[in-house]
Amino acid sequence: MKKKSKLFINCDEAVIICDKSQYNEATWLDKLKLNLHLLLCGMCKKYSSNNTKLTSLCSKAKLNALSNEQKEVMKKVIETESLKKQ
Repeated sequence: MKKKSKLFINCDEAVIICDKSQYNEATWLDKLKLNLHLLLCGMCKKYSSNNTKLTSLCSKAKLNALSNEQKEVMKKVIETESLKKQ
């Protein structure tokens, strides 16, 4: 059985840490592991770059979600319309 390295991670783990890092949920050790992996893996480096761009664009877009009240109104309209069609 292979002994798992404490510093070297695979691409699946790198993606998870990259996503955590975007939301400031990664530990400093996770970030160290990710940066070490990114030095060696071009695909994960590209993923990380794209993830950073996407996060930046979403925050600049100032996206707004519907309020709970608006959601309830929409649900009632949909229910009413679906009952009419039956």
